Amino acid sequence: MDLGIRGKSVLITGGSKGIGLACARGFAAEGCTVHLAARSADLLAKARDELQTAHKVAVHIHPCDLRAPGAVQQLAQACASVDILVNNAGDIPGGNIEVANEEVWRHAWELKVFGYINLTRELYTRMKARGQGVILNIVGMAGVTLPPEYVCGAVGNAALEALTKAVGKGSIEHGVRVLGLHPPYTRTERIVQLNKTIAKQKFGDESRWEELIKQTRMIEPAQVADTALYLASERASHLSGVMLNLGTY
Repeated sequence: MDLGIRGKSVLITGGSKGIGLACARGFAAEGCTVHLAARSADLLAKARDELQTAHKVAVHIHPCDLRAPGAVQQLAQACASVDILVNNAGDIPGGNIEVANEEVWRHAWELKVFGYINLTRELYTRMKARGQGVILNIVGMAGVTLPPEYVCGAVGNAALEALTKAVGKGSIEHGVRVLGLHPPYTRTERIVQLNKTIAKQKFGDESRWEELIKQTRMIEPAQVADTALYLASERASHLSGVMLNLGTY
């Protein structure tokens, strides 16, 4: 199936591993120029070498901490002409309302919630001026299922669903589509660490984390990436302001 995105350029935040890297592999395989942003320069370089070798496309890396003052604006300037933005960076920890204090909330939201909001604002303005573009927010099913043991992430994800729908509702008339998806449990290093935190809180023993997901159907990062590619493609040109749930609740 021709997705109609060959030759397009894409910026993926949190692109050095997990879902972000899986998306990068997918876009590179479709012949896109890829920009990857993440904190680890070493992991980014490794990802760049892999993608360039496997798919013979241009790959640009942007080591940065999107929490740092001015980092979002600098990244947006460096990637001002991209056709597709994939907001994916986030590291919200587990914990209920008693465990997650104000410092935890502010630190976590600075990257995922405000990171998505600010980068969307920066690149939406540029895309609107050109009359074309796609912004895809990879959020998470916790924004729908609202687990109390992951309250900071649940509330943040729900806010990002609202952001996607609110901006995407009006953006399509300017040639820009804003949409997103909610992955369920996905087999990444982050999910393991998150469940260790929850297991320590619930059982007093992080090594029991697998008990939390033994009856949970876990999907692979590539499955999330396949859906992301479709939503960003010309095949989904009629969609904006929608969230697609990849799990059940």
